[in-house]
Amino acid sequence: MWLSDLQKCGVGFTAAGVFFFGLGVVMFFDSALLAFGNVLFIAGLTLIIGVQKTFYFFARPQKIRGSLCFLLGIVLILLKHSFIGFGIECFGILGLFGDFFGVIVAFLRSLPVVGPLLSHPMVAPTIDRLAGVRILPV
Repeated sequence: MWLSDLQKCGVGFTAAGVFFFGLGVVMFFDSALLAFGNVLFIAGLTLIIGVQKTFYFFARPQKIRGSLCFLLGIVLILLKHSFIGFGIECFGILGLFGDFFGVIVAFLRSLPVVGPLLSHPMVAPTIDRLAGVRILPV
């Protein structure tokens, strides 16, 4: 599957959003960096999957608690209550994107350097438990 030019820009916006969000955390919860990261992340997500699918993603009834926490966290960050907003927003992110953690772990295990670390017998059970990966007995 090939990405359109708009979707490629969306991937860049999303990556920049995650970068600025992480930089905001490293800079002791700087409100401006966290807000900029949130705006870029949402803009990138909208460019990748489209406006209608983005609205549907956040408005699904089974994910409404995660959506409300995510949006409340963004509002609190914009109102300069960055530490509290970050905590609430992280809870919302777990509620919204928690289903993808198993896929993310499987992808990371296929990478050359990170894969062997995540597959190590001492680390793998903890990562699997945190990501919700279910290993079926054969």
